Amino acid sequence: MSDANQVRAMIWVQHLLGIGHLRRAVSIARALADADFDVLLVSGGMPLKGLYLGKAKFKQLPPLQAADATFTSLIDAGGREPDNAFRASRRNRLLALYREHRPHVLITEMYPFGRRQFASEMLPLLEVAHQSRPKPAIVASVRDILTERRDPARSREMAQLALRWYRAVLVHSDPELIPFETTFPETARISHLIRYTGYVGAVGPGGPYGASQEVIVSAGGGAVGAHLLQTALEARELSVLADKRWRLLAGPNLPREWFNALQRLAHDGVIVERARNDFPALLEAAAMSISQAGYNTVLDVVSARVRAVLIPFAGKGETEQSVRAEHMAAAGLAKIVREDKLSPETLAAAVDAAWAAPAPEESEIGVAGAGKSAKIISEMVSA
Repeated sequence: MSDANQVRAMIWVQHLLGIGHLRRAVSIARALADADFDVLLVSGGMPLKGLYLGKAKFKQLPPLQAADATFTSLIDAGGREPDNAFRASRRNRLLALYREHRPHVLITEMYPFGRRQFASEMLPLLEVAHQSRPKPAIVASVRDILTERRDPARSREMAQLALRWYRAVLVHSDPELIPFETTFPETARISHLIRYTGYVGAVGPGGPYGASQEVIVSAGGGAVGAHLLQTALEARELSVLADKRWRLLAGPNLPREWFNALQRLAHDGVIVERARNDFPALLEAAAMSISQAGYNTVLDVVSARVRAVLIPFAGKGETEQSVRAEHMAAAGLAKIVREDKLSPETLAAAVDAAWAAPAPEESEIGVAGAGKSAKIISEMVSA
């Protein structure tokens, strides 16, 4: 039971293929709850076990996910495309949760800078919020890099939505590394709304593993990571780190049959297991990280100061991870293998180059963005 005097916050998040958006939203929900907000996190993606929400509350909408890595169509938990009745049910459930919670702060993760497929529920939510009395502060929560939009009208539409509905846009990045205008050409139009929070990453003491000197191979949520994991298995014997243990972490979305196949291919010196909650601590003790270049993974790599090889996901029209990886490489924090050039030979060569390079020094990139987000929102509500 919440205190009637608590400030109430509601966060909407929709992950489609990976789990990075949900992880970031959970971190912000925990930070707000720690700042004594009554927080409700509403997720529209597939359920994920093991979420640690602290004092925040959680509600699940009828879930939707991307049908494949092209992100062109959506499917429900049964693999069916959502019809009008399904979408109406989702929208009505979301609006009911809003009315029950009566938030003073409404946070939409990525929207309106992404998740355009969900406008049929987001626009009614924003309309209801604007008609509420008192009207909540409406805040967008957006990562460092947007997917490239070839049609300038799309960016103009995003800016117009932000100007019409939003009180602030929290950009979870460091402008010294990747300013928002790098991938959003309409930044100047909404500059008065933008507040940089720093990156939303893991903070706190390191793990208990000492210096294991393992090679940690990960693929985020795992839905598109099978090729990376299998290639790493084959690259081990070709690299200078063949004498070290390689730990392959398959995300929760990697199909069971693929996971079982990887386990059958494993041999002495290789461990294949599902992703672990102590991933940041594993990296701190590791010799090297091999991974994609998703938001959360890159932050864990930077925080651990571990040598890294990045293979950015580059599905149809996807540029986010490639841009992030290029900035990492330019800062001397990683080596890159392009996804379309990935082979045991190219990966082994990148591992050798990363191993020969100096270990990364402590980065000045801030990863306390969840706490900073809570502080900004607290000040906004107080004002």
